[in-house]
Amino acid sequence: MTDGPVGMSTETEDHHDIDADPVTDHVHDNSWSANLEGPEHAEDRDFLVAQALSAVSHTAPGNHVNLVTHGAHGHPETYLYDALSKAYGDEVAWEYVDQCGCGGHVVRVRT
Repeated sequence: MTDGPVGMSTETEDHHDIDADPVTDHVHDNSWSANLEGPEHAEDRDFLVAQALSAVSHTAPGNHVNLVTHGAHGHPETYLYDALSKAYGDEVAWEYVDQCGCGGHVVRVRT
C-alpha cells in the first residue's frame, strides 16, 4: 500500500492497476479535465475519489482541473467535497459546474 495526497491510502487505486490507467501521469501546468466516468469509476466510488484526488495533486498551482465524475454515485457534494476538504483543506477551492447530458457531474477544482 502506498500513500496518496496528504497521507491517504491508495489501496483502492492499487486494486484497479490492472483494470484502469491512472487518470494522469504528469503534472499539468495548465487547466485540464479528468475523465472519471469509466466503468471502473461506476463500480467503485472510493476508486473514483482516489483518482479525483490524484488529478488535483497533478494540477500545478494557479490552474484548475475539471473532475468529470460518473453519474452512478449521484451529486459529488455527497462524497467528493468532504474528501477534497480532508485532503487539501484551504489549499484548493472547488465549485460545482454542471451535470453532463450523460448523467455525470463536473466539479472544477482550482489549485
